[in-house]
Amino acid sequence: MDLFFSFIIPVYNRPEEIRELLESLLEQTYQHPYEIVIVEDGSQNRSEEVVQSFQEKLPVTYFYKENSGPGDSRNYGMRKAKGNYFIILDSDCLLPPSYLESASVALEDHYVDCFGGPDTAHPSFSTTQKAINYAMTAFITTGGIRGDKKAAHKFQPRSFNMGISKGAFEKTGGFGKIHPGEDPDLSIRLWHLGYKTRLIPEAFVYHKRRVDFNKFYIQVKKFGMVRPILNSWHPHTAKLIYWFPFFFIIGLLGAICLSVFHIYWFLYLYLLYFIIVLLDSWNKNKAVGIAFMSVWAVLIQFAGYGLGFFKSTFLLTFSKKKPQELFPTLFFK
Repeated sequence: MDLFFSFIIPVYNRPEEIRELLESLLEQTYQHPYEIVIVEDGSQNRSEEVVQSFQEKLPVTYFYKENSGPGDSRNYGMRKAKGNYFIILDSDCLLPPSYLESASVALEDHYVDCFGGPDTAHPSFSTTQKAINYAMTAFITTGGIRGDKKAAHKFQPRSFNMGISKGAFEKTGGFGKIHPGEDPDLSIRLWHLGYKTRLIPEAFVYHKRRVDFNKFYIQVKKFGMVRPILNSWHPHTAKLIYWFPFFFIIGLLGAICLSVFHIYWFLYLYLLYFIIVLLDSWNKNKAVGIAFMSVWAVLIQFAGYGLGFFKSTFLLTFSKKKPQELFPTLFFK
């Protein structure tokens, strides 16, 4: 298949992130034509001037629309794009020089209509960002690669680094109105239509994610709240493991209570786990400060996701209201 790639990048009030992302695109080693579509989602602090400064260096176009959320903005960009294969990125990502070349080679070798790539921390990121990156990507946390690498057709790409063919986009209608959660919802609908998804490890991005722990907690709590909604829409995807963060936090509180009565074994098990997290992060990041902050990031991740998941499950089970009524902040109109 003769691939013509279109990058689709929604942005909301983050012109400096767009500048850094476009600067990384200047370094791409890919030798074939491609295009970049920037979609401004109703921002007050617009990126138009930043984009214009790159138009003589990169094949970039800019569109402004009223605010309707990242999913709808991606759909808008894909409708405007000229390519036959779309690569969707978040504005807070940076690309290594080999990104597009790696994606192209992998798709030529083993074509799929939807792929996802992993994310990692750039050396320039802050200590907090690196700790959050560890929590979101490490195998021993609730992060890590989504889906089984061996079962490539069941990998769930995430919209910060996701490729989808024009045909698959048109057949599915693209992303839904929920956010977050619009990307696993799209993956599940793709599978239902017979499309396969795939992980391309070489097509990774540097993902800034959240810059402080408060914003990180809000983000992972939303992730937890969204999952029961997706389970209600797609019951066959529900898994018992999604309860793990909630029971982890309940177990930790129970272990602390038992320690008051001089029963320490359960607390020792949690201490052992956090020591493993500390050592694993230290080994990966080569910095003891990041390692200690990683422990805190993992605890925030479990607490936010677990409490969000429980709250959402409880309300969906015992309320007769629709998810859009129960959680209006998770949906765009």
